[in-house]
Amino acid sequence: MKTLTDLTLITTSVTPSSMRVSLFLAEKGLEIATQEINVRQGDNLADDFKQKSINGLIPLLKLENGQYLSESLSICRYIDEREPDELGLFGFDTLSRAQVDMWNRVLEWQALIPAFQAFRNITAIYKDRERCVSAWGEESKLRVSEFLPRLEARLQESAYVGCDRFSCADITAFIFLRMCSALEVEWQQYPALKAWFDTVASRPAFQQ
Repeated sequence: MKTLTDLTLITTSVTPSSMRVSLFLAEKGLEIATQEINVRQGDNLADDFKQKSINGLIPLLKLENGQYLSESLSICRYIDEREPDELGLFGFDTLSRAQVDMWNRVLEWQALIPAFQAFRNITAIYKDRERCVSAWGEESKLRVSEFLPRLEARLQESAYVGCDRFSCADITAFIFLRMCSALEVEWQQYPALKAWFDTVASRPAFQQ
């Protein structure tokens, strides 16, 4: 395990976006210092935090030069390019890089964002800082369910989501299925999806 001493990850480790970065780091065999904040208590709403984070959200990566990077996928890409290896988590050639990018975008827009909207609007967990519309939460939950057959079809034709080997698109999909479970959206009835999830969950980085 290699430690990057000049980086600090400001995070709430139990959240999906923070978990995405943590799994990516674990896959690459990297460690960085972390600073835990509590988003449920509104730590990310403080003026000091909002001056550092372009979107006011976690995770947030602090660089040694005092700059900050927001957005989990952007953080992962920065780390991947700074610490190159043979894993190719963003793809390993022109086509696979485009495929991984494509599936990450599809998963974010058609799976993760609806899942986030469903969770936030149904549970009203952040009702102190945003308008929660239960009907929109239920509609978003339905959209989550409707995306599952597409992911099942993909995994019937490919061992992994993005390309023909493990990539960060698989991390994104794994986080999405964790969100499905939190929303009590059934996905285990999809055989290819279930087999893929079990394979990914058994990877050493995910066991940590």
